[in-house]
Amino acid sequence: MTDSRVNSAESGRAAWAEAAAGLGRDLHLELAADDGAGRGGRRAVLARALRAAVSAGRLPPGTRLPPYRSLAADLGMARNAVADAYAELVAEGWLTARQGSGTRVADRAAPAPAPDPPPAPAPRPAFDLRQGVPHTGSFPRTSWLAASRRALTAAPNDAFGPGDPRGRIELRRALAGYLARARGVRTSPERIVVCSGVAGALRLLATVPQVRSAPVAVEAYGLPHHRRLLTAAGLRMLPLPVDGRGADPAGLAASGAASVLLTPAHQFPTGVALHPDRRAAAVGWARAAGGLVLEDDYDGELRYDRQPVGAVQGLDPERVAYLGSASKSLSPALRLGWAALPTHLVDAVVAAKGEREPTVSALDQLTLADFIESGGYDRHLRGMRQRYRRRRDQLAAVLAEQAPHIEVTGIAAGLHAVLRLPPGTEAAVARAAAFQGLAVEALAGFRHPDAPPDTGRDGLVIGYAAPPDNVFTAALVALCRVLPER
Repeated sequence: MTDSRVNSAESGRAAWAEAAAGLGRDLHLELAADDGAGRGGRRAVLARALRAAVSAGRLPPGTRLPPYRSLAADLGMARNAVADAYAELVAEGWLTARQGSGTRVADRAAPAPAPDPPPAPAPRPAFDLRQGVPHTGSFPRTSWLAASRRALTAAPNDAFGPGDPRGRIELRRALAGYLARARGVRTSPERIVVCSGVAGALRLLATVPQVRSAPVAVEAYGLPHHRRLLTAAGLRMLPLPVDGRGADPAGLAASGAASVLLTPAHQFPTGVALHPDRRAAAVGWARAAGGLVLEDDYDGELRYDRQPVGAVQGLDPERVAYLGSASKSLSPALRLGWAALPTHLVDAVVAAKGEREPTVSALDQLTLADFIESGGYDRHLRGMRQRYRRRRDQLAAVLAEQAPHIEVTGIAAGLHAVLRLPPGTEAAVARAAAFQGLAVEALAGFRHPDAPPDTGRDGLVIGYAAPPDNVFTAALVALCRVLPER
């Protein structure tokens, strides 16, 4: 073949491929080997494959098939063979063809029997007052979209490549400035690792030799999910007592623990702030024993009665790993968190994460960086503090009127409060609430199973952030109906 013919053939194939690329939608078919020669054999194979796909339910009634030219290009078949196969199936009633509507699977083409349906989900409660969920309707969609557009426009090309396991530098810089200003955290972009929430940070830290070398001390009341996470990592936990001054670190020195997990700004779930003397004692233990404080600042920005207390990390950045996230302040759907680490832990945590960012979208990181730098994050937090303060005040007011013997405990902060119940009534109240379609959580459900008995400390953990405005008042009235009488 001459060079001109070769060039002409290659040009023809390139033109055909370019045309085929824009012809229609993809369609996967199981094509058996031809059982005949020429156009009739190929047509028969295609017709059988289409019948099988419809019979199996992979192409349900109403599914629009690719134009015959597109399918012919995809399968490397002659157009007439595909057109004839379509026409054959239309005649048999498997397909329909209408001008302007294309070729579709016929409604009367019955698919194979569907498998048994999965069990019906449990009915949703009429009123959901469980803790931990922000008011999802308050997500700042407009300002977040604006930040996303600005971030996407300004993003360097490398933002669309494999991610740095430490996280985007734009977000780490923004976080270093914000955390210093708003939470008193002393850190730098080089010591911040972006992760998928506080749970993601704990999973990484659970691989660090310093944490794995000995048991982890945890608060006697805490998030069961975090305890399960640490247990799954092979770590043993030692519960610390919790009282009206927060977790008591007095037993740390004799415990043999190498690290301690605390919620100092707003103890979860009892709602107290860690007393200044105990903050200092925890850091003093870490200095003396070479230990590590893991500070879960899960809602530290959401205090309503006064300015939030600063992070414990500010007392000693080389002995405290500060963990935070956007789950309570913005939305858990973002899966964005961060760890401000002591210098000696950064390499180990980054190594545990791997060579590339495995969990957090670089575009979400860039958007959050812009949202912080533009002031949108601060504005959103101020608005949410006002909203949640009103919710907590409403909870307290309804109880004062309808159940004045029930005390709302804990500082005015976060997304939940604890109602103190008469001793011995917690389990019965929780059962009565469930019977009335009211989802609440008993305080005992958050107590470490190895913690000493805490007699007389009955309560309900009530989340007041998530319910829509039009049902919150009704939810509180329903709650008062199940509370024990004086």
